[in-house]
Amino acid sequence: MKTQLKRLPVMALLIAMLPAVYAQEGKIAVLNPRGNPPPTPLVPMAPRPENLEGKTVYFIDIKYEGGASLLREIMAWFAKNMPTTNLVFREKDGSYDQEDAKLWAEIKQKSDAVIMAVGH
Repeated sequence: MKTQLKRLPVMALLIAMLPAVYAQEGKIAVLNPRGNPPPTPLVPMAPRPENLEGKTVYFIDIKYEGGASLLREIMAWFAKNMPTTNLVFREKDGSYDQEDAKLWAEIKQKSDAVIMAVGH
């Protein structure tokens, strides 16, 4: 503790001197680290079915922690409350930002609706 107290005046002096040191060097150019991102294209939401009776609903887990158990709970609700709905559980290959073309093609061909556990 005593050594930390001894260092305190030295640290305060160094901090006080910083503006003077940098002022002598002149101006510097600073670039925005985010750059200039391209505009995000707007994609409309898919049309909603009037009901899910007899329809196929895909439940997609992207492997976010806890996502699969959440989807299984939702599927249990559907099984109890909407027994004529076909429920399909799938895990997406790769991480959340990687394309899974095979899965998306299957969903487009066979599903009427999708529930995806994304996280956050």
